[in-house]
Amino acid sequence: MKRSKHIRTSDHPQASDEGRAQSWFLGIIAFAVILFLLVQAKFLLISLAIAIMLFSLTSDAINYFQRLRIGSAKVSIWIASFLAVLLIATILISASLIIIAQANTVVITILQYSGPTQEIVADLVGWMGADIEAAALEWMQGIQLGPYLSSLAGQAGNIVSGAVLVTLFVGFMFLERLWFSTKLVSLMGDERRARHIEIIISSIIHRVNRYLVVKLIISTVTGAFVYLVMTLFSLDLAMPMAVLTFVLNFIPNIGSIVATVIVALVGYVQTGDTFTGLSVLGIVTVIQFSVGQVLDPLLLGKTLRLSSFGIIASLAFWAAVWGIVGMFMAVPIMVSIMIICAHIPALRPAAIILSREGLPDLDELGAAPVEPTEAATPAPSP
Repeated sequence: MKRSKHIRTSDHPQASDEGRAQSWFLGIIAFAVILFLLVQAKFLLISLAIAIMLFSLTSDAINYFQRLRIGSAKVSIWIASFLAVLLIATILISASLIIIAQANTVVITILQYSGPTQEIVADLVGWMGADIEAAALEWMQGIQLGPYLSSLAGQAGNIVSGAVLVTLFVGFMFLERLWFSTKLVSLMGDERRARHIEIIISSIIHRVNRYLVVKLIISTVTGAFVYLVMTLFSLDLAMPMAVLTFVLNFIPNIGSIVATVIVALVGYVQTGDTFTGLSVLGIVTVIQFSVGQVLDPLLLGKTLRLSSFGIIASLAFWAAVWGIVGMFMAVPIMVSIMIICAHIPALRPAAIILSREGLPDLDELGAAPVEPTEAATPAPSP
């Protein structure tokens, strides 16, 4: 008996190592499958992700519509949901039309300024020597704009299709929200655990909503300033550059830099004047820095608490998976992952890595981590 016990004890580490290796192997396979699905079902999943964010943003709108009264009659949840979906559809279609109109303006202007742009960009490196300038001009002339413009037109067409699909997703989500709590209790088998899941979801919605609203305000203010600067310098493409700045400011860290460089380059190309280009660059840089370093922290506070390196890594990953649209949704997705990991003890190290100070607060509501316990069973009677 002692010998058999000794054999079982000595074999246990080997079995544990095999189980750990098997778990890692299965995890790698699962990640590869998920990554494949993310890429292959990109259009559908992007529309679903946008629909979820819009649904969380407009939940308060439904509550507002429900509080409205027409005489003594109260607005039902069905009418409130219909009004909310109608509001979302109007906003999405209007935004799509604006983007398509500005995209058409940009395409026409690119064709108009393509020749002067190539010469001006080559002049920027002329101080390095005539050979370098000639090589840069030859490289610029070798760039084929046709495929890029065709791709831009195709993306503009996808915006309208995506807007319709997002509206349908949101409409069905508004219908499902009526029975969400009941389904969650049945799924979890425990009302306490179901309530805790609702708290986690509420925390995610709160943080993502605040981030989106703050970014909407900051991007609108920055885009308006860019429009004024372009107008004061009597430059073309004032509205397209304002819209471009508004959109790119939703990409953290690098979006504002790219927008500033593009605006300054457009100003320099249109005038050919170095002073004008540098003036636009300096003014827009001051605007971006002032808004980003003063207004952004003031409104956001410590809502996100995300690691700067984690944000960059998230941007790189989602840009590789979903392209530019993935960069817009990188931060909301990262916030959701951090909150979920913070509430699961086994995944809490990941939340610590993703957080800024290494202290991911579990929830503003003071919820405790979810323990991997089984469904509650009635206690045996004495």
